[in-house]
Amino acid sequence: MTDHFHYQDGKLFAEGVNLEDIASRYGTPCYVYSHAALTEGFRQFASALNGRDHLVCYAVKANPNLAVLNLFARLGAGFDIVSGGELQRVIAAGGDAKKVVFSGVGKTKSEMRMALDAGILCFNVESAAELDLLNEVAGSLGKKAAISLRVNPDVDAKTHPYISTGLKQNKFGVAYTEAMDLYRKANAMSNIRITGMDCHIGSQLTEISPFIAAVEKVLFLVDELAREGIALEHLDLGGGLGIRYKDETPPAISEYVAALLSALEGRTQKLILEPGRVLVGNAGLLLTSVEYIKRGEEKNFAIVDAAMNDLMRPALYDAYHEILPVLREGHAHETYEIVGPICETGDFLGRERALPIVAQSLLAIMSAGAYGMSMSSNYNTRPRAAEVMVDGDRVHLVRERETVEQLYAGERIIA
Repeated sequence: MTDHFHYQDGKLFAEGVNLEDIASRYGTPCYVYSHAALTEGFRQFASALNGRDHLVCYAVKANPNLAVLNLFARLGAGFDIVSGGELQRVIAAGGDAKKVVFSGVGKTKSEMRMALDAGILCFNVESAAELDLLNEVAGSLGKKAAISLRVNPDVDAKTHPYISTGLKQNKFGVAYTEAMDLYRKANAMSNIRITGMDCHIGSQLTEISPFIAAVEKVLFLVDELAREGIALEHLDLGGGLGIRYKDETPPAISEYVAALLSALEGRTQKLILEPGRVLVGNAGLLLTSVEYIKRGEEKNFAIVDAAMNDLMRPALYDAYHEILPVLREGHAHETYEIVGPICETGDFLGRERALPIVAQSLLAIMSAGAYGMSMSSNYNTRPRAAEVMVDGDRVHLVRERETVEQLYAGERIIA
């Protein structure tokens, strides 16, 4: 729990607002974000990078709410996108397309055209086939596409296999051994302009050593390119810095940046970073109500109104999220499985949690600002949650709760 989410007189607050009041006003489940926590995280990057030519490109996939994007845009952020839809969100939120880098292994022709027309900063190209298509699309528009190759350094990120992206067996990026030949090919293309090199090895990293190992391998290629007369304007070293969910000890942002800058000593290229989770993960929580207490022969269940469609991470990764009572009342602590109403055994939000709760209690599922709402779905025809942002003692509704009618509005019955 951060300073921005804290107890006052036994009640859990988001900044200056009691979470009970938010539940009463907006219902549950409901995502709650701290404006101050979001701002503080970004400013830590800006401070650590002070004096270095840089661009912090927020990874939109972590949390694409327009209010979140707008806040970062006003703070000076660029954006790392992985779809045309994310580009449209960035523009709708007031973001600058000229500060956008476009990652992802499956960019379509229409997405490429959209990004070229918008004038994005750079495409992070992830395959030879993508490079060929991008050259063709840029030519059809009479444009040159600025690119970096996403180089796969074959470095073990030491994270969950589903969110590791820098090994040989992963689908992401260009093989390290093939990168030089592909840069040579790109250099000869009439509608491609080489501007940088990109590397991203995974998410929720809690050690610095994998980052530095990747940087060292990238810099070797940078020097090889320079010897062949291909000078790079920027180095995009990705994101992936982890947060504390339970007992992890990730490095501080300042420590992480200092290590990168040390490895880049003497290099003059612009530094691009793509943080996502570290900016928003602990800046948000999911507020939920206990509907029923169900006591079994082997386990007790607290059945809540949030479910795996609202927060997928526990079901998908067996991920841990701290769960706190909104009211620290005098109930006895009992051990519960915290589960939702979806018809799947995998619909759980927490296992074996000792909590002082009863039916109609409110719970806060912490560290839910990243990959919570962004991965949510409408499984079991469940409308997605409302989202609010707290700024001091003010609460702003930044996404209305969906209605069931909205879910089937585009469907048609065959006569």
